[in-house]
Amino acid sequence: MTLKSLINLALFFIVFSASAQQMQEGFTYLETGKYNQAEMFFNTILKDYPNNKTARLCYGRAIGLNGKPAEANALFTDLLADYPNDFEVKLNYGESLLWNSNFTDAKVYYQGLVNEDPTSFAALLGFANTLSNLKEYEAALTMVNKALEVSPGNPNALVSKKYIYLGYAYQNQQAQNYDKAELLLTKNLELYGDDKDTLLNLANLYLIWNQLESAKTMYNRLAEQPEHKIVALNGLALVEHLNSKEKQALSISTEAFNSLNKDTDKAITKQTTERYAQALIWNKKYKAATTLIDSLITEHPNKNWVLALRATLNIYKSNFKQSLSDYNSILANDSTSFDGNLGKANVLKALGHYDDAYTSAENTLKFYDNQKDAVNFINKLDISFAPVLESNASHTFDNGDNKAFAFSNTVEYPLSTKFKLLGNYNYRTTNNTVTDISATSSNLSLGLGYQLLPSITFKGTAGMTSAKAESTDYTQLLADLSFNIKSFKLQTLDIGYKRQIESFNAELLDRELVQNNYYANYNLSTNFNLGWFTQLMHTSQNDGNKRNLLFTSLYYNLLPKPALKVGVNYQHITFKDQVPTIYFSPEKFNVYEVFMNVIKNEDSAKPKTWFYNLTAAYGYQFIEDDDKQTTYRFQGAFGYKFSERSLLNVYGTHSNIASATAAGFTFTEVGLRFKWQFLK
Repeated sequence: MTLKSLINLALFFIVFSASAQQMQEGFTYLETGKYNQAEMFFNTILKDYPNNKTARLCYGRAIGLNGKPAEANALFTDLLADYPNDFEVKLNYGESLLWNSNFTDAKVYYQGLVNEDPTSFAALLGFANTLSNLKEYEAALTMVNKALEVSPGNPNALVSKKYIYLGYAYQNQQAQNYDKAELLLTKNLELYGDDKDTLLNLANLYLIWNQLESAKTMYNRLAEQPEHKIVALNGLALVEHLNSKEKQALSISTEAFNSLNKDTDKAITKQTTERYAQALIWNKKYKAATTLIDSLITEHPNKNWVLALRATLNIYKSNFKQSLSDYNSILANDSTSFDGNLGKANVLKALGHYDDAYTSAENTLKFYDNQKDAVNFINKLDISFAPVLESNASHTFDNGDNKAFAFSNTVEYPLSTKFKLLGNYNYRTTNNTVTDISATSSNLSLGLGYQLLPSITFKGTAGMTSAKAESTDYTQLLADLSFNIKSFKLQTLDIGYKRQIESFNAELLDRELVQNNYYANYNLSTNFNLGWFTQLMHTSQNDGNKRNLLFTSLYYNLLPKPALKVGVNYQHITFKDQVPTIYFSPEKFNVYEVFMNVIKNEDSAKPKTWFYNLTAAYGYQFIEDDDKQTTYRFQGAFGYKFSERSLLNVYGTHSNIASATAAGFTFTEVGLRFKWQFLK
């Protein structure tokens, strides 16, 4: 070798060594995630060494990881053309497909790489991540396990495996395969200990699965990690809310909210503030909630999460139009918003815009496939517009020796969200065991219901009654017309007319006593648990007599679930003519009573659970100018909900309040009721 050749070779090694040493700085940038610095560094290197393969590879990785995936893919495509057999180039090209979310092509490409070198850790892990993104989780687990066989304990592969399990569990959760989802998440806990992401996913699964105690256990495990305690408290507050323990929910949420400081992660601060505002709303602390939300509106104007809080507050306060305005603003910001779409559906339903409510809920499912809350909302709306048959059988008796048996069927058959057909058949037989007088009646009515406006609904039925009494047989016209009006917040008004035959006992049925009732019912609710119901009724009868009735009830809701309320009732009745030998018709009659009512509502009861409604009342009645008489009243219903489509309950009433017979009597009724949604 000549002296010149030796000098050139020495210079080559000096330059190469210097170049490699110089690029070490760029390698460090890549390894520590400083991609912007790495991009600038290797761009400078390439100006001096434009064909350096290592510099080109590193520059491609830097720009790809720095938010320029398309440019990185183009660069690796060029590199692949220059080095078609270089496996390292192939691996980087495959990774660039992942950066560009081109998972379908990546799957084919990585399959080829794995076939080429089945022991390549990078190829196996890249293939696993590709399959995971395609939601092919079983195959992804197989690949990541092979990668871990090549590189046992590799932290990147372990992270990928954790997220494959999380994704696979979520896929099963969405498909309502809750047992499989729980198994996968539990496996993750076995592999990674009390991992935060896994605990949160498992807690969320239990919430959706309605296993609230299990969810509580997961949040308590997470709370043992000081750095995640606030997140755990937010979850625990939600569990208490779902358990209807609102005070505990507020106490826990207050603890989390007071734990916030300037160093708390912004996302956690947002989540905690949101939960605290919700807890205030759940506890009907509307003034405090309004103050907090107003300050958030000022601090975060037009932010969807704050608008959603204000919309929720207005729903609880029955300010549905204001709530709708906020949900529309949310959707203007983000048409895919879950809170915006489903929240709007709920408000539209409350406002009586049922077709629009369907549309908004279906929009939710376009963006969140098979989302449980949206599916349940649509199912409940479907049930409210499904054909329903209700059958009743009852037996009544009193201390005047009157007995009666009755059977009735009522059908509602909706043809749309606005229009439904109505039908009713009632059969009643009554007799007196002392006088041996008996009578029967059969009523048949048909009609319709129609929503004239979102706030006004009309119902009307007409039919005939056919009676066979002791001294006469006859038929009479029946009618029942009413308007239900909800034009004002927290108020409902029913006005109507009802023509009926008095059929309390055989003697009255024999007299063919036709009653024309004109009535108005008014109900007022409040945001502070107080309620007021009033009924006014004027009755004119075909015997020339007239009756006026006033009933009013003031009550207070003590508990929400089960609903417990106490109150006072007052009833005042006057008759124009007094005909005491025929029916109870005092010139004036007054009843005062206090009552307590506890309800687990059948509509809110879940399938395969019991429901009930119990009322006890005690008071005094005043007939004409006679001395006061003690009164009592007991009413109850107890039933079982077999499914969303059927239920059965027994019911009963026992009272000594004067009625159509005479004062000083006791009246008892027991019955069986079956309700069935006979078509979907």
